[in-house]
Amino acid sequence: MNFAEFAASRKSVRGFKKQAVSKETIDAVINAAKWAPSSYNTQTWKIHVVTGAVLDKIREGNTQNTLAGKPHVRDFPYKEDYQGVHRQRQIDVAVQLFDVMGIGREDKQKRMDWMMRGFRQFDAPVSLVLTYEKSLEPAGITQFGLGSLAYGIVLAAWDLGLGCVINGQGIMQSDVVHQHAQIPDNEAIMICIAMGYPDDDFPANEVRSTRADNQEFVTYHGF
Repeated sequence: MNFAEFAASRKSVRGFKKQAVSKETIDAVINAAKWAPSSYNTQTWKIHVVTGAVLDKIREGNTQNTLAGKPHVRDFPYKEDYQGVHRQRQIDVAVQLFDVMGIGREDKQKRMDWMMRGFRQFDAPVSLVLTYEKSLEPAGITQFGLGSLAYGIVLAAWDLGLGCVINGQGIMQSDVVHQHAQIPDNEAIMICIAMGYPDDDFPANEVRSTRADNQEFVTYHGF
C-alpha cells in the first residue's frame, strides 16, 4: 500500500499477546524511527527500553502509588484537563472503548480497572520511555522533536507487525520510572510507548479513533 493508506491503517493497540519482542526487532524499529525530523539535526532525544522485571516493578509502583492517592508527578508542566472540542474527542474515543469492552457508565469497578491498565502500560511486554536532557529547557523545540520520534516509532512498529499505544499514564509517577529504569535525574521523561504484538481477540483493539476533516483545522493562504 502507499504511505497514505499505511498511515491510515495504523491504530492504537491496548491489548497485547504475552509474546516477547526481541531486542533486535526493537532496534529495527528505532533504526527506522530515528530518521524523524530533528531541528538543526540536534537529535535531542534519548530512549530507555524496558521489559521483564524492570517493567514489572514500574507497573507495581505506578499501581501502588495511584491506588494510594499519590498525586501525579510529571517531569514538566502539562495541561491535563482539556476543554471544548478537544475534550469532546477524548470523550468520543472513551465511549468507543467502553462500549466494546462492555464497561457501563455506572460500573465504577470496571472503569477503575480500565484506568489502571493505563498505569500498568496496558500490560505490554515492552515500554519505550522517551526522555531529554533537562539542560535543554525551556524545551518546546526538543519536545516537538520527541513527538516526531514517537510518531516514527509507532509507524515503524506497525510496519513490523507490532502494535503501540502512546501512554501518558505509564509515566505519571515519574519518580517510579526514574528509579526502576535507572533514568538519571538530569533527564526529563517526556512520554512512554507501550509496545508488543497485538492480541486480535482483545475487544479494544477493534477501536480506531477518528480524525477531523481538514477544513476544521487547515487554513490555506495564497492559493
